[in-house]
Amino acid sequence: MTILVTGGDGYIGWPTALRLATRTDDRVLIVDNFARREWVEEVGSVSAVPIAGIDERIAAARETFDAGNLSFVEGDLVEKDFVDELLTVHEPDVIVHAAAQPSAPYSQINGERANYTQHNNMQATRNLVWGLEEHGLTDTHFIETTTTGVYGAPEFPIPEGGATMEHEGERDDVPFPAMAGSWYHLTKSHDAANLRLAAQQFDIPISDVRTAITYGTETEETREDDRLKTRFDFDYYFGTVAHRFAAQAVAGYPVTVYGKGEQRKPFVSLEDAVEGLVELALADPDDRPEELTVYNQVTRAISIVEIAETIAEVGSEFDLDVAVEHFENPRDEDETHKMEIDNDRYADVIGGRDQDFQSGIRDVFESLTRYDGTISAHEDRFLPGVLDSSQD
Repeated sequence: MTILVTGGDGYIGWPTALRLATRTDDRVLIVDNFARREWVEEVGSVSAVPIAGIDERIAAARETFDAGNLSFVEGDLVEKDFVDELLTVHEPDVIVHAAAQPSAPYSQINGERANYTQHNNMQATRNLVWGLEEHGLTDTHFIETTTTGVYGAPEFPIPEGGATMEHEGERDDVPFPAMAGSWYHLTKSHDAANLRLAAQQFDIPISDVRTAITYGTETEETREDDRLKTRFDFDYYFGTVAHRFAAQAVAGYPVTVYGKGEQRKPFVSLEDAVEGLVELALADPDDRPEELTVYNQVTRAISIVEIAETIAEVGSEFDLDVAVEHFENPRDEDETHKMEIDNDRYADVIGGRDQDFQSGIRDVFESLTRYDGTISAHEDRFLPGVLDSSQD
């Protein structure tokens, strides 16, 4: 069996490919064009944790885990000719599609980046699902990481995928409407709709894994060797709120909460996110979805202020005196929104696992305190007032 991991040089893609290669003897093929490294450099930032080149990463995996089944192909999934050659040569049985421009703030910089984000993300997905149809690979299990951001922030509990619509006394189950709040999040809303159409027209088994805000620096495998580390972004554009707060703490600045900060966001640890993708990828063919199935890749909702207070508490274990300060909120949002989101299907996939948030933040501090010089050298990338920070 061949498992293709797109975006396999990225934050989630690399540790997913690494775990797959250590858990199975099947061939694990990474595909990437290294665009994430270029985007981060473009905005003047850097990964806080140094990341090895792909050849060194694979060599380290082979030395540490005897992962001779792990290999790499460089290419751009936006180019249909490349996708056609990729599918013709390798005929994957499973595709874990983690390749995308993932930053909402980056997609909002200007029209050029909005257009780039939408073309890049949606064209890659369309090329892959159409390629499966055109090359007779419709038994391939297609697993895509979309985002819980497609749901927006409704006032009612978020279902795992669909919704019930009622009009003039009639009820029916329908796909959840696209309520995304950025040009990036809309790419995943469109992907979700395109995946549903591909499942209907091509009869491809598809898992739409709607990934929550992901935090953490380590998985079981990346701990074994520094060459196996995954990237850690802490800047405004590519760093999520927990990572930016931790970077502020390491650099000696107060953790800045906008407004009350009581609104809750969906979160999942890197360890739990990787485990879910691996379990889906290695599922017995008889257990694969017969149609499109949505999984909310989230373990719990956490408020912004709880994140800040946890970072302050755990930071003290690393001799950091972390203050939590509240600033006037520059955004028009409900600062007390109590998000509720169903995750029964995903919880079943990972066997009810849920890495404790404190232990995940402890991993973050263990990594960042090793590279505090990198954080300090790029502090203008995350300080409040420099940019209108998005707390998601």
